[in-house]
Amino acid sequence: MNEFSRNCFVTVLLFFGLSQIITCTPERAGDERNAKKKYSLYVMMKDGTEYIVQTDTIDSGHIDPIAQGARVTPSRIFYELIVHNNSYYRLSWKNGQFVRNTIINKQYAQTDSIQLTGTWSVDNYNWLGDTLLIMGHDSQHSKARYAKITFDPMKAMEGVIDLPAPANGFNSMSIGFSTFLNGNLYLGYTYHKSDLNRYTTSDTLYVAELTYPGLKTIRTFTDTRSTYPGGVNTRQSHFFTDEKGDFYFISCPGIALGNNALKPTGIFRINKADGALDPDYFFNLSASPIHNHGYGFWYIGNNKAIVRTERKGLFKGMQDHYLVPHFDFYVLDLAKQTTVRLDLPLDKGTARNCILVEKGLVYIAVNPNSGGNYIWIYDPKAGSLRKGRHFDDQVDYILRLDRLNP
Repeated sequence: MNEFSRNCFVTVLLFFGLSQIITCTPERAGDERNAKKKYSLYVMMKDGTEYIVQTDTIDSGHIDPIAQGARVTPSRIFYELIVHNNSYYRLSWKNGQFVRNTIINKQYAQTDSIQLTGTWSVDNYNWLGDTLLIMGHDSQHSKARYAKITFDPMKAMEGVIDLPAPANGFNSMSIGFSTFLNGNLYLGYTYHKSDLNRYTTSDTLYVAELTYPGLKTIRTFTDTRSTYPGGVNTRQSHFFTDEKGDFYFISCPGIALGNNALKPTGIFRINKADGALDPDYFFNLSASPIHNHGYGFWYIGNNKAIVRTERKGLFKGMQDHYLVPHFDFYVLDLAKQTTVRLDLPLDKGTARNCILVEKGLVYIAVNPNSGGNYIWIYDPKAGSLRKGRHFDDQVDYILRLDRLNP
């Protein structure tokens, strides 16, 4: 299947996986044309229009995106964005153009672009100082590609990653995580069978350790305890490194990513000490009191993480997966392998970049169908939850919560 078909399928799967401070008066986004705000909020309104609001606070007040934000064009790019230092970057899988946008006087404006080789989309990215490393699979040429992009002026160094091409009936692959450990680059990946009518994933996940910057494979680990390691990190978080330097990632075999639902959702670990995928560590979330599949995975410190999980019985399939509030948020103790559900409203939207951690507090954007859309504030030490910033009633989805500037 060509790259257009693959991305059409993923777009259908995942879009249908969806469909400053206010005191007395609201802030106006165009008042300070060059002001750099701290946070970026990407929302979809009930009429389908999309807006980005930049703000310095998310813990109180009210947001009216139409009055305060910039309308996003082209639309439906929320899954593709890389938000960094006041800019919004994306690679168009339609034409291979990598573009940079900023908001100027309430306009979402393109400020730079560069043409890349092939037709592919970003599976994973990493910032290396001011250099952006993006990776993905070019199905048309059956190659895993990378581009290292520098800015001002925008330049790209491109190449092919030393990973085995899909074979034996598999026609595409995904790079679900990327991280640097002990000077080398680690990539988690797996293979897929897909056409316009069906999609599934191999029973095996792979972790490759590669030299850097040479990107040649040193060794590869395989594991069948679950599949689809990580996920597209332009959409939401699926992996992290803890205070000790150990690396954790979630596997996502559920219908919204791997679609190999007989496999469990689980947490894996790569130990910093030996750089190996730990054969003795596997936190089986599907066999825990959660009893469901999950996708997003965020570290909140002190061996604790939050996972966003489906609740079976509340949705029928991918046709209403994005529409029906059915997502829970659980706090995981990675050492004890225990789970605690946060007392939040059921959330909707298949994949959302919806959690930020800052100064010991966890900010969680939740959009239920009733009761109002809020950013909730969770204090792990106190175990408390409270409502933060409120969104206008015409907001249907809070699609992204990003740190825009340090």
